[in-house]
Amino acid sequence: MSEEMDYKKAGVDIDAANQAVDKIKGWVQKTYRKEVLTDIGGFGGLFALDVEKYREPVLVSGTDGVGTKLKAAFLMDRHGTVGIDLVAMCVNDIAVLGAEPLFFLDYLAVGKLEPDQAAQIVQGIARGCRQAGCALIGGETAEMPGFYSPGEYDLAGFAVGVVDREKIIDGSRVSPGDKIIGIESSGLHSNGYSLVRKVLLEEKEHRIKEYIPRLNCILGEELLKSTTIYTELVLEILKKHTVNGMVHITGGGFYENIPRVLPMGTGAVINRGWNVPEIFSMIQEEGGIKPREMFRTFNMGIGFMLMVPAREEKEILETISRGGKQGWSLGEVVSGEGVEISKEILS
Repeated sequence: MSEEMDYKKAGVDIDAANQAVDKIKGWVQKTYRKEVLTDIGGFGGLFALDVEKYREPVLVSGTDGVGTKLKAAFLMDRHGTVGIDLVAMCVNDIAVLGAEPLFFLDYLAVGKLEPDQAAQIVQGIARGCRQAGCALIGGETAEMPGFYSPGEYDLAGFAVGVVDREKIIDGSRVSPGDKIIGIESSGLHSNGYSLVRKVLLEEKEHRIKEYIPRLNCILGEELLKSTTIYTELVLEILKKHTVNGMVHITGGGFYENIPRVLPMGTGAVINRGWNVPEIFSMIQEEGGIKPREMFRTFNMGIGFMLMVPAREEKEILETISRGGKQGWSLGEVVSGEGVEISKEILS
């Protein structure tokens, strides 16, 4: 008589899933805001929007993943920071429109569910939500045996925020003469990792746990630095100052992201320097990558930009500094089109 078959023998362990939920429940609850009406485990999350706070509330949504940065997490067997990356990539996008993030949902897909690994990931997501001020009100963990290699997984996130219609920042007010302010990144953030792995791990054959003197850390630690969450600082700036446009520097770097918020007939000139983290110089030198390609792929140390009236530039830089971040005056908006980066910066 053949052995009795069940779901676990097919590769899906419901008991492991329940164990994972028990491990993450406390972290998830720490993210809840007063508007959250449901607890973990339901079919959907309920969030009671306080419409009295807004004259004409507009919901803003964003979705993203972490990309091939996850490969570094697999190689290091460290999974506590990629959840922060997941939140950051979503909430920073909606912050560009002036929105306050309200709640977040995650999707974790694995080949075989390891409760401890899943707990690390979701704890990171919860930490990111707390940094962003939003509630983690729902998610899905899908165990798909045979679809992912052992120990590997994929992540997707979904953020919803709100902004008053009259306070939406869509770049339409950007005009020639506006100054461009850049806010520091923590490093690579979550873009360009296919090129990073090609150069550093494949061609130059660095080991993921190799100590790199010029970085003053293990390579994998540098690659796993979490993406900066800008929402708290951005919302503070918007309370005090006029901002005409904002940019989250993600895949596509300067050349692809800046034009997304520039009105027709305007361009951007970047002609003042800033502190570029060493990891970018290492990638460029060891990969023989042209400067323009670096600025078209990576954030180059600038994770977020603001287009602001010239009269407010100095005060906004001071607000950024008081918020614990480094900011720089990078250039200005001009008549024309596209992005021009000075030869001195590209050299």
